[in-house]
Amino acid sequence: MNQTVFAPLCQAPDPEIRSPKIVFPTGAVDCHAHVCGPASLFPYAQERIYTPPDATLESYQALMQMLRVDRAVLVQPSVYGTDNRAMLAALNAHPEQLRGVAVIPNDVNAIDDNQLEQLHQSGVRGIRCNIVDVADPSAGLPIQKLKDLANRIQPFGWHLELLMHVNEYPNLAKVFENFPVDLVFGHFGYSHAKHGVKNEGFLGLLDLLKNSRAWVKMTGPYRICDGDLPYADMRPLNDAVIKANPHRLVWGSDWPHVMLKKQMPHDADLCDLLGPWVQDENLRKSILVDNPCILYDFAALPS
Repeated sequence: MNQTVFAPLCQAPDPEIRSPKIVFPTGAVDCHAHVCGPASLFPYAQERIYTPPDATLESYQALMQMLRVDRAVLVQPSVYGTDNRAMLAALNAHPEQLRGVAVIPNDVNAIDDNQLEQLHQSGVRGIRCNIVDVADPSAGLPIQKLKDLANRIQPFGWHLELLMHVNEYPNLAKVFENFPVDLVFGHFGYSHAKHGVKNEGFLGLLDLLKNSRAWVKMTGPYRICDGDLPYADMRPLNDAVIKANPHRLVWGSDWPHVMLKKQMPHDADLCDLLGPWVQDENLRKSILVDNPCILYDFAALPS
């Protein structure tokens, strides 16, 4: 049976040409974006659970210019499984501007050190593991497999990015207490605003932040709240991660906003959220420039 029958088409990002009111500092990094397609050149995996419209590198670079973002991190989307070719083509075309987070097979023995080295040379600086938004979500948190994977990537100085609902894991801080590599949690930990900032799993995430054992991506606020812009109901989560450790936070657009089932935001409006949410300009610079340079190994810009 062709499983792509069950992979509905996503809505496309807002095409309006409009820059944000806020001005990002020089060297700003969008730490979470996806390149999808063209499907005719980079076909999607049969086992995917959604089908994105083509969101090509050229379209994304036009967005970067519109938002006044200088550099970016491309994250392998789940629609490609472990086929990183679309992302790697983009990285190899723009090695100074782009970094990547790849997906590799669950069996760490299925990829050798030479292949990992090739990924590193292409600009990959992390591996992504989807614990949610996958065809079979029943597997839960495969902690031993994650540790095995971390041990393989540790020599490269990479991190492990997790897409998981931290609210579902009350022992999060204990489970990852002595993890071999840095952890990066997408979408503020992907805990819905309704669970609040006192949820045990979210508190565990804050503990990891405070102890500099994890990073948090300030991405996808629309994915973790019920309201539309300005997503006021998830603002407490934003304030909590800033209070815990602002030097372990990075920001990302989450373009092209795949699988979004509510009103599609304009990327300029998402940028403008950083005005009220991160009011200190020096702190905003840390989140947009300094922190990403550390995490993703971007060269420091000349002063």
